[in-house]
Amino acid sequence: MTEPKRILLVDDDKVFSAVMARGFRRRGFEPRECHNGQQALAACRDFRPTHILLDLNMPEMPGLAALPGLLDAAPDASLVVLTGYSSIATAVEAIKAGATQYLCKPATVEEILRAFAGEAPDNGAAREQPTSLDRLEWEHIQRVLNDNEGNVSATARALGMHRRTLQRKLQKRPVRR
Repeated sequence: MTEPKRILLVDDDKVFSAVMARGFRRRGFEPRECHNGQQALAACRDFRPTHILLDLNMPEMPGLAALPGLLDAAPDASLVVLTGYSSIATAVEAIKAGATQYLCKPATVEEILRAFAGEAPDNGAAREQPTSLDRLEWEHIQRVLNDNEGNVSATARALGMHRRTLQRKLQKRPVRR
């Protein structure tokens, strides 16, 4: 008999988690929802997931901080990062920390399952337009923020902008290209 497929859904958006849980349940998974990194670490030890879907932007403990602990608690689990605040810097860091794949929200359950299988995300037709200036700015801010270990004040100083201006920019969702 095959081992049951258990997925740990780690996202602070409770509605999104419930929708994902329902979708994975329909596909034969046993889901468990956690809404912050601390809950996920505690649940991971007891639940022993085969798959972990992790959001990056959560209060208290960000997803990147929880990622190593989750993989230590469930070393055989496949972990996919799914975030609405994507950047190249966080994608690289997540993959280096052991994530199988890094996806941007919104993503369907089928896209997430392909990511768990290690398949490259389907980006549709090749991009004909160059990356927008807004997107480049977002990527640069995320890279500098990552270099300053998430410290907004130090990042604002490094970028030569007021801290409140940077906070407002960080509260917005990134532009799609």
